[in-house]
Amino acid sequence: MIAVTILYPQTDDSSFDMDYYTSTHMPMLAEALGDDCHGWGAATINDGKWAAMGWAVATSADTFNAAMAEHGAKIMGDVPNYTNVRPEMLIGEIAGGSE
Repeated sequence: MIAVTILYPQTDDSSFDMDYYTSTHMPMLAEALGDDCHGWGAATINDGKWAAMGWAVATSADTFNAAMAEHGAKIMGDVPNYTNVRPEMLIGEIAGGSE
């Protein structure tokens, strides 16, 4: 299993629509992953450096990359609908945790 974390920088002129992100964008990502999506979430961050973050748990990097190869243009093309900043993505193997 992998965790995909998407971070959205906070800048003087950044904007972020959390309602759109949670009602449209992240469900779009989950749908693209299909059965390989084992959950997703989003959070508002108020620490100065970051405005928001999203995450998804997927079966593997291979299944995530395959979904992005097929649906990535649509998913990335949706970003301007909820933010005016470029997201940063981190992908890592899950080493432990709870359900």
